[in-house]
Amino acid sequence: MTGHVRWGVLGASKFAREQMAPAIHLASGGTLAALATSAAEKAAPFQEINPDLTVHLDYDALLADPEVDAVYIPLPNHLHAEMSKKAIAAGKHVLCEKPMTMQAGEFDALIALRDQSGLVVAEAYMIVHHPQWQRAHYLVEDGAIGELQEVRGFFAYNNAADPGNIRNKPGTGGGGIPDIGVYTYGATRFISGQEPLEILHADVRFEDGVDTYAEVIAQFEGFTAHLVNSMRMQPFQEMTFHGSEGVLRLTAPFNPLVYDAARIELHQPGLGLRVERYPGANHYVNQVEAFNASVLDGQDFPNPLEFSKGTQAMIDMVFAKAGRPG
Repeated sequence: MTGHVRWGVLGASKFAREQMAPAIHLASGGTLAALATSAAEKAAPFQEINPDLTVHLDYDALLADPEVDAVYIPLPNHLHAEMSKKAIAAGKHVLCEKPMTMQAGEFDALIALRDQSGLVVAEAYMIVHHPQWQRAHYLVEDGAIGELQEVRGFFAYNNAADPGNIRNKPGTGGGGIPDIGVYTYGATRFISGQEPLEILHADVRFEDGVDTYAEVIAQFEGFTAHLVNSMRMQPFQEMTFHGSEGVLRLTAPFNPLVYDAARIELHQPGLGLRVERYPGANHYVNQVEAFNASVLDGQDFPNPLEFSKGTQAMIDMVFAKAGRPG
């Protein structure tokens, strides 16, 4: 391998075009080398980032390209596990959008392939790479809020006017929980270091086979989590960690630079309110740089597949409690 990671992108999605391709270009340790898309006209915005970009008209051609070391997979959810396995078989490192699988048990095969191949294989769970979340993790672990007693999380947007969106289609693994529940659930696990013991309540509402609203109460050891996600509400996001001696509130916890500025508010008795701001921090760039360092230097990737499997297991628990139609 060269002294940098040569990236290929499987699919010219809007998210890849607007967020991840620029992040791959900006991140140290790698370069945007190739794109696979069946619609050649979609390559133009990617070629603006790298005029020397190699464009393949099918995914298999990119996977066979010896000038590609790693692939980023932003395809519809139902294709994630299948294409990750194909990429590993082709000898490529893999960074795949979440959810990487549709059931927790599917992670076992990916973990085995990762271990057998020695490749870096991970889910693109970008928040753990943001300094806002790294600081929050440290504060809670360091006892800044005492014993964690309650977590409240909210992440919503409204795509009701876009019925053709893959998130509104059951056949492509759509739904609000796979799309954004992964953040409120995973963030709770990341900060607490715990797994849910039981789903106490799950009010999940479905439209045409996909969940569009989910209110979940989960019991963890020593605390409860009240988490709400929706694809039919005014955009809003917030995470709050309430302890015996303080409260930690994260604004724009999932889409900083888009929804609002990333900020931590720490409320402590006698100390008032302390606010920490993180202007300009780009967790997509940080994520790619961490991945490049893992490929090139063997550094541990902050979000291993085992963590992603745990979040999917919690999603499975929620659907089991609520009852998924069909």
